[in-house]
Amino acid sequence: MELKPGSRWKSAVCDTEVVVVRATAGDIALECGGHPMITHAEAKPAGLTLAPDHADGTQPGKRFADEVTGLEVLATKGGKGSLSIGGRAIGAKEAKKLPASD
Repeated sequence: MELKPGSRWKSAVCDTEVVVVRATAGDIALECGGHPMITHAEAKPAGLTLAPDHADGTQPGKRFADEVTGLEVLATKGGKGSLSIGGRAIGAKEAKKLPASD
């Protein structure tokens, strides 16, 4: 799938929804719950279930980034499935530390 900044995607097996913040050229297999994510306008396919090894959950409002591909997404809606690229889990991006004020 070709991910473009601003495009909206949803999980095929849970309530997770994301917006692409940063993408690189080429096809990237963004997954949630162990299954490829679908465009926001598509209907969810029937018969899919959440994969147990991809069920760590996605928290809304968090950014998820992949160091290998450079992909960054923002979770707009949370769900039970966890995000991955080609079966490799991607984690939440750490917040930048602000300088201490005196």
